[in-house]
Amino acid sequence: MQEVTNTTVVEVSMRLFLSAIFLTVIFTGCTGEDQSAGKAAEVTTPAQNTENEGAATQRSKAASTPKTSDTWPDRSHLPIPLSPFEGKIGRTYKESEPDWQDGPMPPDGAPNVIVILLDDVGFGQPSTFGGLIPTPNLDQLAKEGLRYNRFHTTAICGPSRAALLTGRDHHESGSGFLMEWATGFPSYSTYIPKSTATIGEILKDNGYGTWWYGKNHNTPDWETTIAGPFDHWPTGMGFEYFYGFNAGETHQFYPVLFENTLPVEPDKTPDEGYHFMTDMTDKAIARMKFAKSVAPKKPFFMYFAPGAMHAPHHVTAEWREKFKGKFDMGWEKYREQVFARQKDMGIIPADTKLTPRPEWVPAWASLNDEQKTLYTKLMENFAGYFAFTDHEIGRLLDAVKELPNADNTMIVYIVGDNGASAEGGPDGTLNEIRALNGIPTTIEENLANIEKLGGPESEPHYPVGWAWAGNTPFQWVKQVASHLGGTRNPMVISWPAKIKPDGQVRDAFLHLVDVVPTILEAANIPMPETVNGIEQKPLAGKSFLASFTDPEFEGRPDQYFEVFSNRSMYSDGWKANAQHTLPWRQDLAPGNWDKDQWELYNLEQDFSEANDLAQKNPDKLAELKKKFDETAKRKEVYPLDDRGAARLGMPKPPVPGADTSSGTYTYYPGATRIAEVAGPPLKNGSWTLTADLNTEGGKTEGVVMALGGVAAGIVLYLDGGIPVFDYNYFEEHTTLKANKPLPAGDATVTVDFDYQGSEPGGPAKITLKVNGEEVASGDMKATVGGRFGIDTFGIGEDTGQPVTHEYEPPYRFTGEIKKVVISTGKAGASP
Repeated sequence: MQEVTNTTVVEVSMRLFLSAIFLTVIFTGCTGEDQSAGKAAEVTTPAQNTENEGAATQRSKAASTPKTSDTWPDRSHLPIPLSPFEGKIGRTYKESEPDWQDGPMPPDGAPNVIVILLDDVGFGQPSTFGGLIPTPNLDQLAKEGLRYNRFHTTAICGPSRAALLTGRDHHESGSGFLMEWATGFPSYSTYIPKSTATIGEILKDNGYGTWWYGKNHNTPDWETTIAGPFDHWPTGMGFEYFYGFNAGETHQFYPVLFENTLPVEPDKTPDEGYHFMTDMTDKAIARMKFAKSVAPKKPFFMYFAPGAMHAPHHVTAEWREKFKGKFDMGWEKYREQVFARQKDMGIIPADTKLTPRPEWVPAWASLNDEQKTLYTKLMENFAGYFAFTDHEIGRLLDAVKELPNADNTMIVYIVGDNGASAEGGPDGTLNEIRALNGIPTTIEENLANIEKLGGPESEPHYPVGWAWAGNTPFQWVKQVASHLGGTRNPMVISWPAKIKPDGQVRDAFLHLVDVVPTILEAANIPMPETVNGIEQKPLAGKSFLASFTDPEFEGRPDQYFEVFSNRSMYSDGWKANAQHTLPWRQDLAPGNWDKDQWELYNLEQDFSEANDLAQKNPDKLAELKKKFDETAKRKEVYPLDDRGAARLGMPKPPVPGADTSSGTYTYYPGATRIAEVAGPPLKNGSWTLTADLNTEGGKTEGVVMALGGVAAGIVLYLDGGIPVFDYNYFEEHTTLKANKPLPAGDATVTVDFDYQGSEPGGPAKITLKVNGEEVASGDMKATVGGRFGIDTFGIGEDTGQPVTHEYEPPYRFTGEIKKVVISTGKAGASP
């Protein structure tokens, strides 16, 4: 009996000893501090205390003073390996000395960097540069920093973003034009090559946190499904976090959202106050504050790229009403007022000339009352959206000022990735996707639906005249890379630690490609020779960091421009221009490039390109035309391609790994957020959809298949068990509906789409069947020939925008979808 008692005492003592060691590890070993108390501290021997203190000291030192040496970190080759191990490894820990290896950190003093990039903004729109749309938060940032009045973009969004992110010209970054118009040439594939690593990749590998919010128009849409590959997504191009959309635009009330590579849905509806601009701003502020709470010394790079001010111009009536009557003066008077303000503010030189109204913009006085009413309302809506956008960005800027190292935050605010957009056409539209498909909307149709303006049921875009006015004092608009109206955008930079405002506008000739080298110089980080073992193309840009303190900084000596065959060559103050295509005419492919009428301007004496010197100085024009040709060959600009709708309708590559050989596509529940081009080909040809379902009859509801949204789309759904097929042809709905619910249990619903056209967008006959029996049919005189829009294809729910307002999205299917098979009867890539 006594022996048992002694054994128990020994066991208890051992358990207490082990518990003490465990508590010591928990409270001292994991934190580097002796936070334990009582018996747990007493069981640690003096030798153990010495060892723990040494390890704690070493850990604290490693955390606060990263190692550097003559050879580490070598920032010329990325990624940077861990620092060399400088401890000692013996047979056991008693003969060994630990040493924590460091990962790379940015050089001391490297700033936080925020690049804000707006979309489709004209030089003469924000108040900061003389425009009539109040942008008080941009105004304030300019007062705290510097304004640049000769900064240039590519004249179109995706290419501008490629140039901005890589520091190389857009053609050598694989982005000669947009993904929707991509062709099988390396400079027009929209694949950003690994030899042009992004600023996100470079900064991440040097120890920065890197985040991307908003628009991503640099991932080919046939690679934006769950099948990947993901190396062309933001998270595959050096950004640790992405929250936004993969397209040229998105519906602001029903955005096609992704977080990193996963589709996500907004947390509330438009009726509950949802707007993507607010959502992404909230997310950006929260992550920035969280990151600085955990690691206040670690700098971050934030790329903040709203869908604003690209169409659709979505904003609440509250913001739109602020501008009621503000544009009744018309577009000529708008330009005159802005031009005067720009001179008074010193934004443009005193001798600048206001370029005249072109023939493609009608005189405001020639318009009838209906036209003036519609055009002013569309402009008021745009202005409200812009003011709202400035307000939201103001919240972000205010949050920056609360950071522990706010002064060491460099903000590069580029006000537009191109000039104001004329893609709304001569009259503007409440259905932009319809306009992009080449189908105009009449004044009467727009006015009849004017109560929808700016709301979830609209996709508004203002008319050509307001785009021209928005680019005051320049000629032309977005897409027209030949002229400054397409390529010159305002820029504001603030960096309190380094920039002391002096009130002088910086007039150095700069381009998007100059931003990356400027950020690298600010952070004292070199451009790497290799990234992931791949040799890097040289940067096309040069740093303009010196302009922060030198108002006389001159900028780059030359720059080419080309988009959609609109081309230009700038060299030492001279600029030669050849305008070729019209942004609002996707059906127009002029050809005959050699017949283009070249113009010549001396920008040192002519800020606005108002005085064509081609006739007076043919030798200089010939010199610049030759230089453009030489540059185009070196920068991979050729082949020139002016096809609009024809390129848009060209087959694109299939989803990598997809089987398109049979023309049959099988989908299962959960297959959602599939880009239109990556889904089945449902345009300009016949197809059959067969859905194998299991339901509870009249108790079952929800979407079986959906493609597109408010502007145009296709949906098959059950309403109280009754099959309904709806083809939304730009808000003209052809609806087929069965007369009774499906029987409970297994059922097959079939849609036969019999295309009867010989050209894109032709007529079709549609038949709806249940278990092989016809239950409804209908005819369509016209169908969607280009694209259904900016929303996606999916099974089992209607993500993003609803195809019809007969249900609230996502309207998930409540029964069982076994599979949905779409047979086109023809093999090949999706159009």
